[in-house]
Amino acid sequence: MKKYISKFHYLTQDLHTRSHLKQATIACEAGANWIQYRCLTKPDDELVEEINEIAALCDDWGTTLILTNHYHLLDKVDAQGVHIEDFDADFKAIRKIIGNDKTLGASATNITRLLAVQNTGVVDYCGYGPFALTNTKANDFPLLGFEGYRELEKHPEITIPVIAVGGIHIEDVDPLIKTGIYGIAVSAAVNLAVDTARALRDFYKKIY
Repeated sequence: MKKYISKFHYLTQDLHTRSHLKQATIACEAGANWIQYRCLTKPDDELVEEINEIAALCDDWGTTLILTNHYHLLDKVDAQGVHIEDFDADFKAIRKIIGNDKTLGASATNITRLLAVQNTGVVDYCGYGPFALTNTKANDFPLLGFEGYRELEKHPEITIPVIAVGGIHIEDVDPLIKTGIYGIAVSAAVNLAVDTARALRDFYKKIY
């Protein structure tokens, strides 16, 4: 099993000239094994068209494609799962809709929410953060920092795979891995780099 994953997010203002497909192409060619598509501004018909383009690319490269929130589109596109950002989502109901063969991810910002996600018994992994300041998406939750992730060691009852998210840079990788997390999600550190392909490869060198 591949332990560490990298994520692909919705375009920031700085990336308005680089399409989702272009970003996905760069990521796949650089060796990304996991891409999360995040776009909350387009109607379903446009989403389906774009997702199918990216899905075909990911299929060629053997890359897992996860959608953000749009689980109702999973029967229309070739994606392997969905990540739900809504803390109050009915995960058991979503699991029934998408079936057991699709990956279901969730988000949490503190230990209480993380345990609540785990206790649903239907979520495969949890994105936990934010680690640091990030402009990838609006975020007004307290920053966890390294101390926040070290708190996980005090809760052996947490067994769900935890993915560190939010403002992670290459120099943060080694200390984060030592906290016992399952994986690392990156967006701006790769997508805003001068050489995005090299930035992604640098992350993979650190974690493999």
